[in-house]
Amino acid sequence: MFDRVTGMVEQTGYLGIALLMLAENVFPPIPSELIMPLAGFTAAQGKLNIFLVVLAGTVGTVLGALFWYGVARWVGQDRLRRWTGAHGRWLTISPGEVDRATDWFERHGRLAVLFAHFVPAVRTLVSIPAGIAGMPLPTFVIFTSLGTAVWCGVLAGLGYVLEGQHERVAAYLNPVSNVVIGGIVLLYLYQVVTFRSEA
Repeated sequence: MFDRVTGMVEQTGYLGIALLMLAENVFPPIPSELIMPLAGFTAAQGKLNIFLVVLAGTVGTVLGALFWYGVARWVGQDRLRRWTGAHGRWLTISPGEVDRATDWFERHGRLAVLFAHFVPAVRTLVSIPAGIAGMPLPTFVIFTSLGTAVWCGVLAGLGYVLEGQHERVAAYLNPVSNVVIGGIVLLYLYQVVTFRSEA
């Protein structure tokens, strides 16, 4: 996984970073915790500019967040409740959880969008209650961009600083990234099997 992502970043540059981060937010195949440090590695080798790496990662993430925000605005809370009532097991969410998430978001919306980008999985999902709750688009974009830029900067910076430890980091990240992806799949299957619907 490490070598594949590194090769992809080297071949496609900033556009590839943006597309990988977009994909990570739409349907997380490769976590940002792997993409951005490897982009930072590539920048440390002189093949990319570290500031443009962070910008590309931020743009890709914001575009992915806007996708889910737009879907949630279009779907709305009532339709989402009906969907979760009919297909909750496969979505691993119940109508009651939709209501609680929306209520919580209406109380903590801006801070939720800002800080959610530091929490795995949550950073993708926070766009949905933002859209359902009708958070103004400019506010959503500003707070998403701020949180994303800091997160991408930290991850790319770590990759940049650890460039000299490339082989050692690769030896750790390859098995860890495979375990993380496997864990996400197993967690989803567990949630499907143990799902209990609630109104």
